[in-house]
Amino acid sequence: MVETANNQQPQPGPPPMRPPAQPLGAAKGPTWVPAEQLAHLQFCIHSNPSWPETCLLGFQHYMVMLGTTVLIASTLVPRMGGSNGDKARVVQTLLFMSALNTLLQTIIGTRLPTVMGASFAFVLPVLAIIDDYSDEDFTSEHQRFLHTIRTIQGSLIVSSFVNIFLGFSKLWGNLTRLFSPLVIAPLVCVVGLGLFMRGFPVLANCVEIGLPMLILLVFIQQYLKHIHLFRMGQVVFERFGLLLCIGIVWAFAAILTAAGAYNNVRAQTKLSCRTDRSFPISSAPWIKIPYPFQWGTPIFRASHVFGMIGAALVSSAESTGTFYAAARLSGATPPPAHILSRSIGLQGVGMLVEGIFGAVVGTTASVENVGLLGLTHIGSRRAVQISAAFMLFFSIFGKFGAFFASIPLSIFAAIYCVLFGIVAAVGISHIQFANTNSLRNIYVLGLTLFLGMSIPQYFVTNTDMRNGHGPVSTDGGWFNNIFNTIFSSPPTVVIIVGTLLDNTLDAKRTFNDRGFPWWAPFQNRHGDPRNDEFYRLPLRLNEFMPTRFF
Repeated sequence: MVETANNQQPQPGPPPMRPPAQPLGAAKGPTWVPAEQLAHLQFCIHSNPSWPETCLLGFQHYMVMLGTTVLIASTLVPRMGGSNGDKARVVQTLLFMSALNTLLQTIIGTRLPTVMGASFAFVLPVLAIIDDYSDEDFTSEHQRFLHTIRTIQGSLIVSSFVNIFLGFSKLWGNLTRLFSPLVIAPLVCVVGLGLFMRGFPVLANCVEIGLPMLILLVFIQQYLKHIHLFRMGQVVFERFGLLLCIGIVWAFAAILTAAGAYNNVRAQTKLSCRTDRSFPISSAPWIKIPYPFQWGTPIFRASHVFGMIGAALVSSAESTGTFYAAARLSGATPPPAHILSRSIGLQGVGMLVEGIFGAVVGTTASVENVGLLGLTHIGSRRAVQISAAFMLFFSIFGKFGAFFASIPLSIFAAIYCVLFGIVAAVGISHIQFANTNSLRNIYVLGLTLFLGMSIPQYFVTNTDMRNGHGPVSTDGGWFNNIFNTIFSSPPTVVIIVGTLLDNTLDAKRTFNDRGFPWWAPFQNRHGDPRNDEFYRLPLRLNEFMPTRFF
């Protein structure tokens, strides 16, 4: 028999091709391309809502910054020997200077929508000044208050030249050129996280008011806007939910105060819960315009100047981190080096004016107001400038300003829990521009972030808040003041540790992994075409100002 083709055995072929192995997690979900600008902003830095909405947003910014101003005045003025009337005038002066500095920064400074508010960085050197005068004899407590605040004036005036020099000499801008996303991420992060003691710990002093405020703010501002029964829910609740919550809980606190719920409680509970805790309305003047040297001639003492110099450096570091967060939350490119130099120089000019007008502390970029940009999804510069108008109005008409200053501190603490968290999360978002799979980057980021929180916590824990004395204790008081102030600031520690590690640890070989291909164009004046769009001076002022300094 003859075999046919059908009976032939098949020849073995090549083995079937297997699909190439995919990376772990490649098919487990979508991936997102790094975004230089946030996509969910409804209005960016140079776009504005309608005028009524913008004015209401400006008032909301004023309400948010008011808490820190009142808290600093309530902490320092009684220890200085001041009365309730002195406290009201100090609050008015702080508001007046915040308004001037906010306009200065938004018009010819960074041009970012940042409110310039009273800075806690100056509290430690001020406490040291108060302690030095605690044993001296004065004819009255009011005289001790005047002598103390005149000494603070002199220290602010001298220390302001540090920021003026750092800014207009461009030294600060040259320092920021060393920052990569690995430094910016923890810097912005600790700008928010470093203020955690002003959040829930203050809220817990009056849980029955602070906790409802926190829960109500999250529910109304985030959940209620999605209910379709409210046609304007997204606009009203998302943009102005904060004001609505303040009104509801403030009225609740007023009812508890009037009913006598806090008549027999400890002093700290009264301070955090009562709406009449310091009787500010009765002691505030109807009309009072702050003016230069309103407390008298400044007193200059070298031993107190160095602590203020440390606070000036700290305020520069804090403002820099806040500016980066504000740029991201307002849809702008990261501020170039020359913009940061200009802003720090003008911050020094503002500090000089504060010393002349008699502010009890200097100003810095307000972290809580930057968080408000992210909460409302509106980064409008005009809204912040209008908030400065509210500051000016309430700094002159004291009775009206004192009415809003009666809001319990626990309400502000609940707001800070949300706003500081937003700023911290914005800092984390900068990590996307560096290689997060690099163990070298993980080491730098982790050590910088941990030391940026741990070192200041040690200094704050071991500082006597009654006199401002910290863990650095040598025979040189000036040395103690400057180092205790610097190392009590998380942003300052992050800049020191992060810049040193990132630029010395295998820096050249990891240039791309550190994120410089993305970061470098934003550092130059003409490196990115969008820089001029966001940061150019108004009314063609750049044509009349020397670029050597601006």
